[in-house]
Amino acid sequence: MEMKTAARALTAIGNESRLLVYRMLIEAGPAGLAAGKLAELAGMPPSSLSFHLKELVHADLLESRQEGRFVIYAAKYQTMTDLIGFLTDNCCGGNPCMPVAEQCCNTQSAPRA
Repeated sequence: MEMKTAARALTAIGNESRLLVYRMLIEAGPAGLAAGKLAELAGMPPSSLSFHLKELVHADLLESRQEGRFVIYAAKYQTMTDLIGFLTDNCCGGNPCMPVAEQCCNTQSAPRA
């Protein structure tokens, strides 16, 4: 993932309302949720939700599809995976983070005698 793409995704989920919606769609799974149901669950007016969904789609975090008269939104799991990979790519100096993260990334110095 390129820096510009990662920055756009992080900016999109850096808003509390968009993060809430994104997490709801992650939980919903690949089937996604209809925009109306999502507005209801998020307790958000449809016009506000539409603005936030547009930002998440623009950041390539969500996709939409038409099912009859409903618009269904779903998380793009590959983008999420790519973003997490980008963020952890050089974690712990390039060493694997699992299960050695505690030993490798421990920033506390050992007690002195």
